Amino acid sequence: MSRIQDIFKQKKQKVLNVYFTAGYPALNDTLTIMQSLALAGVDIIEIGMPYSDPLADGPVIQDSSSKALANGMSIQLLFEQLKQFRKVDTLTNTGVVLMGYMNPVLQYGFEKFCADAAAVGVDGLILPDLPEYEFEHEYGAIIKQHALDFIFLVTPETTPDRVNKLDALSSGFLYAVSSSATTGGDKDFSEVEIYLQKLQQMNLNNPVMVGFGIKDKLTFESACKFANGAIIGSAFIKELNNNNKVDVTANNFVHAILR
Repeated sequence: MSRIQDIFKQKKQKVLNVYFTAGYPALNDTLTIMQSLALAGVDIIEIGMPYSDPLADGPVIQDSSSKALANGMSIQLLFEQLKQFRKVDTLTNTGVVLMGYMNPVLQYGFEKFCADAAAVGVDGLILPDLPEYEFEHEYGAIIKQHALDFIFLVTPETTPDRVNKLDALSSGFLYAVSSSATTGGDKDFSEVEIYLQKLQQMNLNNPVMVGFGIKDKLTFESACKFANGAIIGSAFIKELNNNNKVDVTANNFVHAILR
């Protein structure tokens, strides 16, 4: 059983996943932010690997990605930073997922990427532009070989047959995008709840985490009514951008969600 699977075994509801961009707001903030999030009660930390053309991300995360690249962040440097995080007691049981895009991963070397990610304690991957066919016939076996979970995304427009297929291919959890828009926008959560109810009724193999538009305690609670948990990204990035002390910012942000 993977660390992420164990998290959902121990905690069935209100699993909190917080996203931030590696190398933002400053190049060496990664471990400080991770430790602060874990201490505040985050279950899964999702680290964005900055890329110049992040198609699924809204303007807030795109801007953080651009600034992180300007700061000098790279996959290689991120792995160097992550070598220390499992040595921190508070991060032993926290799930860690890397989110990014295929182009820089392929430039790094896909198998080397998976091996290096596993070596530094990463638990899973989210690569939105990795097609299902390529996953099944080429990359999935490499990911599995290195004992990494792989999380596919589904949207309200994804057909039930395809949801079942992506659920079967996923491990760790299934990422339910609250709408087909990019990250960071406001959502009508009455519609989101109907969508999540439909997913709940499908009796999927994986826990469901909902993302896009989750920004505070109210939207987190709403998302968790019919899902196992929720993912918060843009709202946290905004807070990091507005404050100087990333550890205090992370602590206050999480406590406001979970209080």
